[in-house]
Amino acid sequence: MRKIWFVAAAVLVVATGKVAFAEDAGDPTAVKSEDGKYLDKEGNPTFKVTPDGTTDWYTYSGYRRYHSECHVCHGPDGMGSTYAPALTNSLKTMSYADFLGVVASGRKNVSTSQENVMPAFGDNPNVACYMDDLYVYLRARANDAVGRVRPAKHEDKTKAYTEAETACMGGK
Repeated sequence: MRKIWFVAAAVLVVATGKVAFAEDAGDPTAVKSEDGKYLDKEGNPTFKVTPDGTTDWYTYSGYRRYHSECHVCHGPDGMGSTYAPALTNSLKTMSYADFLGVVASGRKNVSTSQENVMPAFGDNPNVACYMDDLYVYLRARANDAVGRVRPAKHEDKTKAYTEAETACMGGK
């Protein structure tokens, strides 16, 4: 299912030559849970943080994946850098499909003053297999649901998550 999203998002970007941005990313409130993955009313992955600060597994995993692959360019905790924009700002307006398209296919923005290039990560399993995790974490950061530190408490990884991760990474 994940690969279908990547392909669909990449086709959208290639066909239109651009990424369209929604007016906002929608209400991030979790209304449904499927095997430890929380979904908003539109069916997009979202975060769940309990009053005691416990995060869902995807937010926790997204934190770890972000800091292993993305923070070098986008700065600590999605806050941006002189090299790449703040993703905490982008995720306030970027839809799930647009996020998948940009991360999978990359993007090039050229203006009179600068050129910004994000490489495609669709073939990198350390990113592609954790796209939902990254989206959920950055969505939580964009909505101030989690702070700039590693979540201290998190839900356990589910069997369904482990199976999907193993399959995506090429295991049996």
